[in-house]
Amino acid sequence: MSIETAKLDDYAFRLGSHELKPLMLGGMGVNISTKALALEVARLGGVGHLSDAMLPDVDDRELGTHFTAEKAKRFRTMAGLDPKPDMHFRLEDVERAARLYVEDVMKEKRGSGLVFLNCMEKLTMNDARGTLKSRLNAALDAGIDGISLSAGLHTSSFSLMEENPRFRDAYLGIVVSSVRALKIFLRRSSKTNRLPDYVVVEGPLAGGHLGFGMDDWMNFDLAQITREVVEFLKTEGLSIPVVAGGGVFTGTDGVRLIEGAGAAAVQVATRFTISRESGLPSAVKQAYFRAEADDIEVNGVSPTGYPMRMLKSSPCIAADTKPQCEAYGYMLDRGECPYLKAYREAAAEHPELKRHAIAGKTCLCFQMKSYKVYTCGATAHRLKETSVMLPDGTWYEPPAEHIMNDYLTSTNDRILLPTVPADVLAAHSIPA
Repeated sequence: MSIETAKLDDYAFRLGSHELKPLMLGGMGVNISTKALALEVARLGGVGHLSDAMLPDVDDRELGTHFTAEKAKRFRTMAGLDPKPDMHFRLEDVERAARLYVEDVMKEKRGSGLVFLNCMEKLTMNDARGTLKSRLNAALDAGIDGISLSAGLHTSSFSLMEENPRFRDAYLGIVVSSVRALKIFLRRSSKTNRLPDYVVVEGPLAGGHLGFGMDDWMNFDLAQITREVVEFLKTEGLSIPVVAGGGVFTGTDGVRLIEGAGAAAVQVATRFTISRESGLPSAVKQAYFRAEADDIEVNGVSPTGYPMRMLKSSPCIAADTKPQCEAYGYMLDRGECPYLKAYREAAAEHPELKRHAIAGKTCLCFQMKSYKVYTCGATAHRLKETSVMLPDGTWYEPPAEHIMNDYLTSTNDRILLPTVPADVLAAHSIPA
């Protein structure tokens, strides 16, 4: 079978006792990979990823809780631009937010697939170890099928879960961008006598945060890194499946990574950003459809220190939003955040101004929850190839089922366009 004629659906992703479709949805935060989106991918036999980014705020919007308002009220006396070392999330709230969210999703899970949670280590929350432990264990207690450890080396994450009854039952994986990062994780986690069940390799064409340097990300290649990770695991005698992600735009791209790089499955996200089930507002999805190649950039506005890929039109860039630490503060570390620090310095330099546009950083917590960070993969400019323009000039937002089926059944890099329902055509028609 040639790569051009092979379908992604010809392959199976074997993970423990499960045989899955070789497609994993990326865990896009904040609530872009919604409950509905993750559940749909799982129903169709793949792995649907959720994101645990800012779950207290997500719960407030989706489940009617009041974590954000209560935190803002509790710390209203700390409003201002000074460092905030004493502004802590209550760990019982962090645990409860994660548990409520995961329980709400898992009770509706159907089909043969799995639902995983993407857990970012860089979500420091002014208590990196305590909040990470609470989030991880709450997800396990709530019945999540698996957890992917991302945005950091996660050298202590296995030990933080080691006492949990589900530590050896749930699927646990690590997201890396190099063999070196994987080696560090394996070495530091070895004391738990527990290997990861899978490894996700995220290449330089992925959306959002990148695990590469600002000046050298373009020197790396997903297929090459995947081959290096597969070969390293083979040399070590470890039978751990590798999932490759970042720039996988067609099913044939996935076949190439399976046949040519040894991947067991692929992780995809960008094409699902414009799905009906995606949490992005429709106006943002339409901005993605309109994007051209030169509208996409890798910049350093994230206070995590990682480069981020996004649309240049993202409202978060050079925004003058005051730091929103009282309500959010997910990026605070020992009372400080690069954006808080930059805003404080700008205010000291120009006290005559009420607000300050910070060119180099952004208030990531507030901007992400407001969907003003238009993160996307390097292939986002091709999204218009995957759908149909409606009579009013907007683009049809296809269901996730169509996107997944296209990935699984397409050949020779073809993309099957969705059929637009008559009621959608009528709703988007131009009056005579």
